[in-house]
Amino acid sequence: MKCIIVDDEPIARKGIQSLVSRIPELELVEMFNNASSAANFLTGQPVDLIFLDVQMPGITGIEFARNIPKNTLIIFTTAYTEYALDSYEVDAVDYLVKPIEFERFRKAVKKAVNYHALLTTGEKENIENVENNYLLVKSERRYFKVNFEDILFIEGLKDYVILQLEDQRIITKMNLKAIHEQLPVNLFFRINKSYIINTSHINSFDNNDVYIRTHEIAIGNTYRDAFFEKFLTKNRKNL
Repeated sequence: MKCIIVDDEPIARKGIQSLVSRIPELELVEMFNNASSAANFLTGQPVDLIFLDVQMPGITGIEFARNIPKNTLIIFTTAYTEYALDSYEVDAVDYLVKPIEFERFRKAVKKAVNYHALLTTGEKENIENVENNYLLVKSERRYFKVNFEDILFIEGLKDYVILQLEDQRIITKMNLKAIHEQLPVNLFFRINKSYIINTSHINSFDNNDVYIRTHEIAIGNTYRDAFFEKFLTKNRKNL
């Protein structure tokens, strides 16, 4: 995968460059200290992945991300955790907080590599049928019967959704809004622009995040009031 680094801090660019050099699947083609230069580069040299800082002078990383080519993936790199929610708004693959540890970096890149393969195959897979308690999902030239109760959460990425089960991930071509409209509202809740959660699998939550197994999912500002009203009202007797 061809990638670029966009960060206004020289030390940060050097650090990410070092991490990239340790991943065989990545080919670093250029580094930039501002979004404008990166945007000009992309008009003639498309890339697969951008490691993008959020806070930069001039055009911010979030603003830049809204205007990149459709099949270009983004991994945000920043020192500020409060920007994590913004990354969901632009379909970012992942969000890395500086200083970045290699194992965390490797995990994010693996996710990007898998998504890149997905976007380049372009297979017309989708939700074939919805019954009272399950979905029939076409993925990888097979049909999967997915019980609603087995879905931990659903993640959206561009034109695809990823159904996260206990020990399996099923990817199919469909947008998050379309699948959300087919799910039972008493069980599923859209928690931010990129995620739908199965409320029966929530282990804990605070003002900012929901925790399902080992997964931490941010509560979007637009959805926060509705989430607390729905979930706390539903479970008040058990709290």
